[in-house]
Amino acid sequence: MSVEDGRATATLDSVARTAGVSRATASRVLTGSPRVSDDARERVLAAAASLSYVPNAAARALVTRRSDAVAFVVCEREERFFSDPFFASVLKGAHRVVAASRRQLVFAVVASEDDRERLVRFAAGGHVDAAIFLSVHAGETAPAQLRERGVPVVLVGRPPEGVTDDVPRADTDNVAGGLAAAEHVLGRGRRRLGVITGPLDMPSAEDRLEGVRRAVVAAGGAVGAPGGPAPAGEPSVAVVEGDYTTEGGRRAASALLERVPGLDAVLAQNDLMAVGALGLLRERGLVVPDDVAVVGYDDIPLASAVQPALTTVRQPLEELGRESATLAVALAVGGVDEGRGGSVLRPRLVVRSSS
Repeated sequence: MSVEDGRATATLDSVARTAGVSRATASRVLTGSPRVSDDARERVLAAAASLSYVPNAAARALVTRRSDAVAFVVCEREERFFSDPFFASVLKGAHRVVAASRRQLVFAVVASEDDRERLVRFAAGGHVDAAIFLSVHAGETAPAQLRERGVPVVLVGRPPEGVTDDVPRADTDNVAGGLAAAEHVLGRGRRRLGVITGPLDMPSAEDRLEGVRRAVVAAGGAVGAPGGPAPAGEPSVAVVEGDYTTEGGRRAASALLERVPGLDAVLAQNDLMAVGALGLLRERGLVVPDDVAVVGYDDIPLASAVQPALTTVRQPLEELGRESATLAVALAVGGVDEGRGGSVLRPRLVVRSSS
């Protein structure tokens, strides 16, 4: 026994003595090795419980070569992470799976080269067994750097250009989501559509725009029309790039009103930009949905709380977190090969009064 803060602290040696086994046998039991008898395992576990033995994590990591920690890495500015409930919902789902596996979830933001270097140094030091990456932009090097150092990686979403693409991922069908949003407003008779995308260096933005494009082309229209009269009532779409923020949605909605005479629908690629668009339209004296229909994406709690309540494409955000964490935990214990595994979840349109 050792003494810490005036209290006796159980050690591996004291557990072994109490159980009547060697130190090596006690170590094998407490690190989960199958190379012990049932009788020895029962005696060691009983001794550990009676002595309130807490394993030394650093020492155990040297034996098992595992830290029992999974990193959750968001490649965005802190301001955006803390202002958009999208991230918290995915994080919540991931945390539940990691905690259930008796591991620790370690959170990191990568918004600068310093952030990136610090994360890679931390991971390369053996502090995490796998890493989940969310909101990855084109050219992000951290996933590849971690893999080069032997840390398994899971991506949330389709990998963008310049980012390693042979890793497991959890994703939603963003093409289907964009298609559903566009088909909805077209079905309500809207013909002058404006799309507020997310940053176009992210595949989710590209894929949602592709879904809109398919719906409009199927209806006989075109994407990217700069404005002007729509020929013979055919649908047209103008596209403005946004940044997934409320203020970005306001700016983009203002640009669409300038570019598209008779704008009658706004499809925003997340709910925060849709809320920004709602505010701008109200300031310009336009009524939603009578004059302009508005559709968001994600279905964060704010979507049902604003007035008018926001029609949106619901992503299963917590499930996305659970799926990515399940993959990460499997990779941490060698349960799935890198380059294999993953799932694509289906979004669902939720119709409310904004359209």
